[in-house]
Formats: sequence, C-alpha cells, structure tokens
Amino acid sequence: MADKKTMTSEEKAFLQAKHRQEEAEARNRRKERNARTHRLIQEGAILESVAPHIREMDLDLLKRELMIRLRGL
Repeated sequence: MADKKTMTSEEKAFLQAKHRQEEAEARNRRKERNARTHRLIQEGAILESVAPHIREMDLDLLKRELMIRLRGL
C-alpha cells in the first residue's frame, strides 16, 4: 500500500491561494461575458428600433445589408 503524503500547511495555503485566484479569474470572465451579452442585446434593440424590418431578415442578409450601408459598397 502506498503511503499518502500529507500536505504541509504551506502546501495547503498555496493550494488555497491558487484556487482563490482561479475563482477570481472565473468571476472576471463571467462578468466580462455578461457585460458583452448586455451590450450586444442593447445594440440589437437599437438596430431594431431604427430599422424594424430587420426582424424578418435572416442573419446573412442582415450582415450583407449592413456591410453595404455602413461601408458604402
């Protein structure tokens, strides 16, 4: 039977700090993702309010029309 190495208090503290850092990074990613989602929803709502006919367009047609109008192609 293999002996299990017990963690020292320093190893436990290091592991806890590592996990806290990972959790903080995950919270930041989630916060950034939520902010992006919110911004995209607002931009879509503005676009629909300015041009209500886009609700019936498929995404490829919408993209093409926006490129033409915004880039002057």
